[in-house]
Amino acid sequence: MAEIQLTENNWEEEVLNSDIPVLVDFWAPWCGPCRMVAPIVSEIAEEYAGKLKVGKLNTDEESGIAVRYGIMSIPTLMIFKNGEVADQIVGAVPKEYFVQKLEQIL
Repeated sequence: MAEIQLTENNWEEEVLNSDIPVLVDFWAPWCGPCRMVAPIVSEIAEEYAGKLKVGKLNTDEESGIAVRYGIMSIPTLMIFKNGEVADQIVGAVPKEYFVQKLEQIL
């Protein structure tokens, strides 16, 4: 399952009202570390399909949501469960770190 492009229009439906946990990648096109994390996020989307939803939110285009969640640096990845932030990862980290965080929540 591919990543969902998140916007103000689909945020509530895709993230807050999701029946499965959601990994949200807050990123921007100019962000080098965001590009480093992108392939890992894509792999996670494939490997956890059905157990986890993965969305990408462009902070340049959707700054309102980024401000609402206090995003100060990117990449920031937040894991939402039942509409609440369950955990977050800031910066480019190895895939094993993502998997460890996800396994604790799933």
